[in-house]
Amino acid sequence: MADSPGGGEKTEKPTQKKLDDAAKKGDILQSRELGTALVVMAGIAWLAITGPSLIDALSDMLTDALRFRREDIIDFSPAARGAELLGAIALPAAGVMLATFIAAIAAPALLGSLGFRPGAFAPKASKMNPAAGIKKIFGTQGLIELVKSIAKIGLLGSIGIWFIWDRLTEITALGKMGVAPAMADLGNLFILTCLVMAGGLFLIAGIDVPAQIMQRAKRLGMSKQEIKDEHKESEGSPEMKGQLRRRQFEVLNGSTRQAVAEASVIITNPTHFAVALRYKPGVDAAPIVVARGCDAIAAAIRELADQNGVTVLQYPDLARAIYFTSRAGQIVNEGLYMAVATVLAFVFRVENKMATEMDRPFITVPEDLRFNADGRKQ
Repeated sequence: MADSPGGGEKTEKPTQKKLDDAAKKGDILQSRELGTALVVMAGIAWLAITGPSLIDALSDMLTDALRFRREDIIDFSPAARGAELLGAIALPAAGVMLATFIAAIAAPALLGSLGFRPGAFAPKASKMNPAAGIKKIFGTQGLIELVKSIAKIGLLGSIGIWFIWDRLTEITALGKMGVAPAMADLGNLFILTCLVMAGGLFLIAGIDVPAQIMQRAKRLGMSKQEIKDEHKESEGSPEMKGQLRRRQFEVLNGSTRQAVAEASVIITNPTHFAVALRYKPGVDAAPIVVARGCDAIAAAIRELADQNGVTVLQYPDLARAIYFTSRAGQIVNEGLYMAVATVLAFVFRVENKMATEMDRPFITVPEDLRFNADGRKQ
């Protein structure tokens, strides 16, 4: 069993980040067999629909090309004459080209690999290394491609031989028919043969696409350690932090943000719960809970407090007690007056440079107001 560079067996599916990074480098899910099948089928289907009009256009072009007019002798212009003749078949031919072009785009679109990736065009030393090229040709992948090519030739050849042999009587009878009917029957036989061969290509693509999916999944597989390392790296990235901060702010409405900005102190536990208290002497009769929240909302409250310079203190028991006994806009529970008053007094002293963090007071929460993280009394 192979070990990954990050340590451990690659038993886990690739993460979305691993898939996105691989796609940027040009490592995408692709199947040449599916692309070939779609292009051939689209071209043949278009010819089957517009074949008569294309034949008529070619016939008119040849008839017009072999006709000499007085203008062709007096004022002959090869370029103009050629453009006029080609213009007669330009529309039917453009239809075939457009159909195959759309089919070529549809193949990667069906596999979810449609898009322009500059990283795929970046020069790579490994691609210009002859030794690497020889190893690729004669390696396992080269052997797989050789077997696929032989199998494809064998399958398509068998389909073609069977189809022609099955209609051998019709083919030999074409020589006894007139030119026009024989050409029409030959065209129909050609279209039908190509459609059957295109069906064989789709059969091959039906085998190749799942094989490509499994090969890419195995190639990009990750170990448990690699997933852990990627998660840690993502959490520490500025993009992830910015996205988390935006999500946190989205959970708070405008009035709550304003209330947090005007709060006197934020009390946390320190991660799961946060309560914002306000007390303005002469305005508030007692400390008021202006905002409260857990998890994402608590994180948003702490973030807003840091941005607005509001003091944040960690008192787990007190934070849970206020959270589970008061709602936003209510006065704190009477049993918590002494603890809250002690905290507010400390904040006032710190703001007026009369105390430091080292002077933080010890807070005692009454026994009947102590809660665990689930809101149950301890």
